[in-house]
Amino acid sequence: MKKLVLIDGNSIAYRAFFALPLLNNDKGVYTNAVYGFTTMLLKIIEEEKPTHMLVAFDAGKTTFRHKTYDSYKGGRQKTPPELSEQFPLLRELLDAFNIKRFELNNYEADDIIGTLAKQAEKEKWEVKVVSGDKDLLQLVSDQVTVALTKKGITNVEAYDEALIDEKYGIKPIQIIDMKGLMGDSSDNIPGVPGVGEKTALKLLKQFGTIEKVLDSIDEISGKKLKEKLADNKEQALMSKELATIYTEVPYEGTLEELAFGDYNEEKVVSLFKDLEFKSLVNQFDSGELVDDTPLEEVTYEVLEEIKAEHLVSPAAMIIEVLEENYHQADILGFGLVHKEGRYFIPTEVALKSDLFVEWAKDETKKKWLLDAKRGVVVLGWKDVLLDGVDFDLLMASYLLDPSHSSHDLEDIASRKGASRIQQDEAVYGKGAKRKVPDQDVLAEHLVRKAEVIHQLKEKMEEELNKNEQLELFKELEMPLSVVLGRMETEGIRVDVDQLKDIGADLEERLAKLEKDIHDLAGESFNINSPKQLGEVLFEKLELPPIKKTKTGYSTSADVLDKLAGEHEIIQHILHYRQLGKLNSTYIEGLLKVTHEDTRKIHTRFNQALTQTGRLSSTDPNLQNIPIRLEEGRKIRKAFIPSKVGWKILAADYSQIELRVLAHIANDEKLISAFKEDLDIHTKTAMDVFHVEEEDVTSNMRRSAKAVNFGIVYGISDYGLSQNLGITRKEAAQFIERYFKSYPSVKDYMENIVEEAREKGYVSTLLHRRRYLPELTSRNFNQRSFAERTAMNTPIQGTAADIIKKAMVEMADQLDSLGLESKLLLQVHDELIFEVPPSEYDQMMKLVPKVMEEALELAVPLKVDVSAGDSWYDAK
Repeated sequence: MKKLVLIDGNSIAYRAFFALPLLNNDKGVYTNAVYGFTTMLLKIIEEEKPTHMLVAFDAGKTTFRHKTYDSYKGGRQKTPPELSEQFPLLRELLDAFNIKRFELNNYEADDIIGTLAKQAEKEKWEVKVVSGDKDLLQLVSDQVTVALTKKGITNVEAYDEALIDEKYGIKPIQIIDMKGLMGDSSDNIPGVPGVGEKTALKLLKQFGTIEKVLDSIDEISGKKLKEKLADNKEQALMSKELATIYTEVPYEGTLEELAFGDYNEEKVVSLFKDLEFKSLVNQFDSGELVDDTPLEEVTYEVLEEIKAEHLVSPAAMIIEVLEENYHQADILGFGLVHKEGRYFIPTEVALKSDLFVEWAKDETKKKWLLDAKRGVVVLGWKDVLLDGVDFDLLMASYLLDPSHSSHDLEDIASRKGASRIQQDEAVYGKGAKRKVPDQDVLAEHLVRKAEVIHQLKEKMEEELNKNEQLELFKELEMPLSVVLGRMETEGIRVDVDQLKDIGADLEERLAKLEKDIHDLAGESFNINSPKQLGEVLFEKLELPPIKKTKTGYSTSADVLDKLAGEHEIIQHILHYRQLGKLNSTYIEGLLKVTHEDTRKIHTRFNQALTQTGRLSSTDPNLQNIPIRLEEGRKIRKAFIPSKVGWKILAADYSQIELRVLAHIANDEKLISAFKEDLDIHTKTAMDVFHVEEEDVTSNMRRSAKAVNFGIVYGISDYGLSQNLGITRKEAAQFIERYFKSYPSVKDYMENIVEEAREKGYVSTLLHRRRYLPELTSRNFNQRSFAERTAMNTPIQGTAADIIKKAMVEMADQLDSLGLESKLLLQVHDELIFEVPPSEYDQMMKLVPKVMEEALELAVPLKVDVSAGDSWYDAK
C-alpha cells in the first residue's frame, strides 16, 4: 500500500526553533530550527517508511481568509529574523533528501495538506500528516492520521478517529465547529467570547454542529451563555469558516510525483558538515551512513600485568565510564598512551596493581586526561587517589572554545584536526541497546581516545599560550578541577529526618492551602491542572483571561501575577505553587539523591558549561535552593557537618561584582566608597539624588540598589522600570543621573563594546575570553544582547575567576597546614566548609584572609563569614 507523509513545514520549523537553544555554525549561520526539523524528518523516514512525501509551506502573510476577516492571524508576533534566515536552508535540506516541497500564494500550508490528503484518500492511500496545529485534526479519517507534536519536536501523538472521540467526544469534522465556538487565539479567530473548549464540546455533543447550536439557543441552559451565542451568531459562523481547511487548492502536480526513495547521501552529509551537525554526520538514519574517512591503524598491548616500564611519565590516560552521573560508576577500563607505547589496562588489573595505584597518586608522574575532575571522582570512589594531572583536554577546549556546546572527545578531535575516532554511541550503542562491547573493541576505542589526548596536548597548550590563557589553564582551571573532584567525592551530610520533617510541614501547609483554594472556588478541582484551573478562574469566577494558548487558558505565573488584585484566590494559588515546587523538587528531590551509605549528597559541579566561567551544579542543583522564601531557606537546616560537634562555616563575598566594576571602570567615586567601607547603595542614592546620608529614604536606597546591580548586567530603561514599578521615562532619567554621577562607568560600558566589536571577544582580568559574533548581527535584539554581554562578562567572569582562585588557594592552605576542615560546596559567591572545634578560630580568620587576598584590585575585597550547626544556622 502506498503511504503519503505530509509535513506542515512552517509549524514544525517554528516548533523546532523555540524548542531548541539558538545554535549557529562557525560561519554565524543560525541552525537550531534546521537541526530540530532534520531530527524529526529522520525519525519519520525511519518509523513511517513513506513511499511518498511532501512538505507544505505558507507562501505569505495574506491568504483568501483575510478577505473574510482582515484581522485573521492578526496580533501574531513577527517571525524572528533568526528563524526567517533558516527557511532557505530548510528548502536546501529537503532538496538534498529529494523530498518535494510546495507553497502557493493566497493559501496556507494547511490547505495544501488538506487538498493532497483528500486526493490520496480517494486513491485509497494511507496518509500521515505531521504538524503542531490542531486544526488539521479535521482531516482525520479511516485513511488519514494526524501526528501532533507534543514536547519538543520528535515526540508526537498520532490522532485517529478513536483518539479524537476519546479526547473530545466528537467526530473529526466537528473540530471546525468547536473552533467556531471557542475561537483560536493563535490564529486570532474570535469565536464566541467567554466560550471555552469545555462549553463548546458540551454544546456540540448535544446539537452536533454550530449551525444547530445557533438555531437552538432557546433550548440552552444558562442566561449568560444564551446571550453570548445570540449576540455573536455571525462571528461564530465566520470563525467556523476561517477554521475550515480548503481542500481544492490548484495543485498541478500528481500524487505519483511525490514519490520518495533514493537520495544523494553524499549531498546530505555534505550539507550536515556545512551546518556542523556532527552527530548526524556520524550517525545518520540507521547509523549506517558515517564519515567514511578511514580510522588510522593503531597497535596496542593488552596488559594482564603492569610493570614499571608501562607507567612512563608523561602519559595520556582515559578512565572510561559510561554513566553521565559518574559517581560510583563502573570503570570499563583504562587507555594509556605515551612515547614508549600504547596500552589497554583492564579495570581489575589496574586497581589490584600496587604499581598503578602508587603511580596514580604520585604528583611527580604527569598524567594527561580528558576530564581530570571526573578521573579524581571515579578513582576516588575506588579509594585510589589521583594526583599529578598535568593536562586536562576538556578544560583546554572549554577555554579555547567557550561558545561550543559540546566538548566531547570526538568533537574536540574533529575541531582540532586529531585522528578520527568513533563516537561513543557507535561503540556502546544508545538507550536500551547500550552495552559494553567485547574487550578487543573496547580496548581499541580507549587506546584511540588516549591517542587523541596525546596528539593534542602540545597543540592546545600553544593555542592557550597565544591567547595569554596558559596561566589561567595551568594555575586556575586545572588545579580547580582536582579540588572540585575531591569536593564531589566528599559530599555534604544531610539530616534525612530533618528533611522529612520540613517536608511534612510543607505537606500540611499545602493541604490547608488546597482547602482554602477549593473554598474560594466553591468546588474541588485539580489545582495542578492548567485546564481545570483555567476553567475555574476564567469561566466560573469570570476573571479576565490574559492569554490563551492552543490548549486553553494560560495560567502561567506571569498571568497570575497580573491577576493578583482581581481575586483573593490568586495569591493562594501562587503560594501553593511555590510550596509545591519546594516539596517536590527540594524535599523529595534531595531525599532521592541522598547516598544510602554515606548519608551525603554528592552533587556534580559543572566546570565547562557557562560562557562566563561560573560554576554550576547538577544531580542535584544545590545552587538553586530558593532562599528568598523562608520556607526555602529552612531546607538548608538539613545540611549539617559529617561529624558530631563540628560546625558548618559559610564565607560569602560581599558585592563582589560591584567591586570588580569599580576596579575595571577605575571610577574614583566607587573606589573611594568601597575603600571607606560605605554602604554602596546608600552612597549611590546620595550621589544620584544629591542628598545627605540622613536624607536617603528606603525607596531611594532600593532604587539605587536596583540600578547598581542592573548596571552590571547592562540594564535598559525598560528592565529598570519593571524592577522598580516606575515608568520607562523615570527609569531612563535615573540611569542618566547614575552615569552623570559615575562617568567612568559609562565610559567603560561604551569602550568595552567597541573593543569587543574590534576584537570579536571580551576578556576577564585573568584572560578568560567570551566570543561575541552577534555584535555584528543585523538583528537588533541579537546585537543588543551581545552588547549587554560585552559589558557584563568581564565583570561577572572576573568575579567567577576570583572565587575559583580562592578555592584553589584554600585547598592548598588546608593541605599545607594539615587541617581536617573540608571545603564542601561553592554556591554563587559563597564557599561552604565543615570545621572541627579545634580549628574553628583558625578557620574563621584563615578563610576570609585567603578569599580577600585571592586577587588584588583597586578596591578591597570583603568577605562575610559565619558558622553554625547547619548551613541555615551559618547564615
